[in-house]
Amino acid sequence: MTWDLALGCVTVGLVIATLTTPVGVSGAVFLLPVQFSLLGVPSPAVTPTNLLFNVVAAPGGLLRFRRRGGLASPLTRVLLLGTLPGVVIGAVIRVFAVPGADVFQLLAAAVLLPLGVWLWVGTLRPAPPRPRPPPSNRAIATLSVGVGIVGGIYGIGGGSILGPILVGRGLPVVTVAPAALASTFLTSVTGALTFAVLEMTGRGDIAPDWPIGLLCGLGGLAGGYLGAALQPLLPERRLRQLLGTCAVAIGVLYVVQTVA
Repeated sequence: MTWDLALGCVTVGLVIATLTTPVGVSGAVFLLPVQFSLLGVPSPAVTPTNLLFNVVAAPGGLLRFRRRGGLASPLTRVLLLGTLPGVVIGAVIRVFAVPGADVFQLLAAAVLLPLGVWLWVGTLRPAPPRPRPPPSNRAIATLSVGVGIVGGIYGIGGGSILGPILVGRGLPVVTVAPAALASTFLTSVTGALTFAVLEMTGRGDIAPDWPIGLLCGLGGLAGGYLGAALQPLLPERRLRQLLGTCAVAIGVLYVVQTVA
């Protein structure tokens, strides 16, 4: 790997994590198109490489959230109850049922498009006259299983999807963001270990691209710390609109590429 490529990986991880960590998203959801289009990481190796990025990058934001006491929340335990088994199931599905790049891109688009629309709609709708009652722990745990499966297939850990859903249901961002990021980190560790075991089956490029995952993760480590520190200062509405625009644009790009 050249120095220019190494510097580019670190920079990409830094920028992505800085923009996404304030709302509890690790940024791996936006790292995937960079791997596909610019770095040439094969499928399905892109998924464990994304998980490796989460493992390295997430502690930066978690350290900052911990200093503010944001990790001491029962929500974190409820999310892990569902996402940890879900990511194992998703990893198995990714290797044995969805190995092709075309199918994977369509699946990624199916995740990104609704996520982006959700983020945008949430910023445009007027605030309800009375706050919505928060979902029950059982409902959150059940949702977490499905999100964990999608996260295991896509390589995003699950927190990237759970965060906006829970905030949309009335939970505050200051509570959701640390819990979602912690869920993403521990789920990604579990997912990465699952892919390491599945690699023994010899079914193609299952192992992560270690240099890319580690270098992007190092940039994300610094960006996550910076993004968590900036959370109280950033306008949440504009940040969500930016994330929603990116998600929709990437989803549309995947659909166009697959059809073409």
